[in-house]
Amino acid sequence: MTSPTVVPSTVVRPVPAATRADANKRNVATRTVYGGTPTASTVQQVRRFLLVRHGESEWNAVGRWQGQADPPLSRAGLEQARLAAHSIGMVDAIVASTLRRAFDTARIISENVGVGPVIVEPDLMERHAGEWEGLTRHEIEAAWPGFLDEKRRPPGYELDEPLLERVHEGLARIRAEVPGDDILVVTHGGVINALEASFGLDWVRVPNLGARWFVWDGHQFRLGDRLHLVDAEHSTVQPRGQL
Repeated sequence: MTSPTVVPSTVVRPVPAATRADANKRNVATRTVYGGTPTASTVQQVRRFLLVRHGESEWNAVGRWQGQADPPLSRAGLEQARLAAHSIGMVDAIVASTLRRAFDTARIISENVGVGPVIVEPDLMERHAGEWEGLTRHEIEAAWPGFLDEKRRPPGYELDEPLLERVHEGLARIRAEVPGDDILVVTHGGVINALEASFGLDWVRVPNLGARWFVWDGHQFRLGDRLHLVDAEHSTVQPRGQL
């Protein structure tokens, strides 16, 4: 990717609210997977992607590294998704990772804003954490001493290059197959951080229901703002020592 031409900033504000009169006429979420090859008549230019991290999962709540494991949303995560729906203005479509913490977050938002069905894109799954999936920081430090402090990873860990390659393939399919200018994409912290790093940004944790705008100008992505879709009172408090 080329260098960003929009100066990034971090803001704590909701997406501007918009009328939902038309959106409420649409179907609510069902689990849908891409199929078929796009044709010239179906290709649409997608203008803006709001990439959102899912609500708190049961493993988030206890500090376990998830990767592509598939724990469900916690009660707090379900409530975060409902609250986030009130911060979402008008969007044209909702897309989600196949992992249920992302899909269920998207489904709840879809049901509340009246935009659906939720479209599932497998290449937006979280980074595979290899041998560390399901482990806490303390368990990793016990079995792989020094790895975390030295930023080393186990053999099965998915590195940035293959992660970004599949994520961009997924985003390209959305641009080709999903009509509309504003697309809500419910994905994972590792995906958002990797995209931000490709613009030269340092790692900053994406909280549950944290988000980042990425703007497609017809040729390349440009970096937009960071957002928080739930307020501090309802944000997840990371347990001590959580990854």
